[in-house]
Amino acid sequence: MTIAIIGTGNMAKGLAGVFSQAGYSVTLGSRDAAGASKAARELGGNVSGGDIASAARNAEIVVLAVPFDAAGEVIAAAGGLEGKIVIDITNPLTADYAGLTIGHSTSAGEEIQKLAPKAQVVKAFNTIFASVLQAGGKIGDKPATVFIAGDEQTAIDAVEAIVAKSGFVPVQVGGLRVARYLEPVAGLNIVLGYMRGLGTDIAPAWQTAA
Repeated sequence: MTIAIIGTGNMAKGLAGVFSQAGYSVTLGSRDAAGASKAARELGGNVSGGDIASAARNAEIVVLAVPFDAAGEVIAAAGGLEGKIVIDITNPLTADYAGLTIGHSTSAGEEIQKLAPKAQVVKAFNTIFASVLQAGGKIGDKPATVFIAGDEQTAIDAVEAIVAKSGFVPVQVGGLRVARYLEPVAGLNIVLGYMRGLGTDIAPAWQTAA
C-alpha cells in the first residue's frame, strides 16, 4: 500500500517516519516539490518527495497534513482526490490555538468531505502531537491511541489496519460527524500541552475495564 502525505511540517514528517518504519511506501507532497524531496531524503527509508498532484495520483491513501484553512487549495491541487481514502488530521483552530473556528453543527472532517465529495474521508491522528510521532507513536513505553471516524466502513478498516501496523492503538468511534467531538479533544490536548505546561509528550487515550 502506498501513502501520500500532503505537507512537510512536523506532523507530516512524523507520520512519514512511523509509516515508513511500518513498511509502507510514503511520498511527501508539497507545492515546493524540491523541499518535499529534501525532507524525504532527511527521513530516509521508504520515503520520497514530489509535487502534490503526483504524490496523490500514485497513492491509495492520502493524508492531509496541512492547516485546515489550506485544505481546499490542497484538494484542488491534488485533482479532487476522487476514489482515494483521505485521512484528515486537521483541526479548525483559531490563530492563537485557543479555540475552534467551527463546531457543533459541522467539523473540519465533514467540511473536507464536502470539498472532496468523491473521496472517502476518515478522521484520524488529529489528537496526537508531532513529538509523539517522532517518538515512534509512543508515550513513554505505551502506544498512543488513534481515534478513527468515517462514514465508509471499508475506508475505516483500511485506516485502522495502518494505525495498528504502525504501532498505535486504534479506536473506531463512528461516523464522520463524530469528528465534532474529536476536534475539541485535540483542543483540550493543546491546552494541556501548551497553556497548562504539560508539554507535548502527551495524548488522550480511551480506557476500559477489560
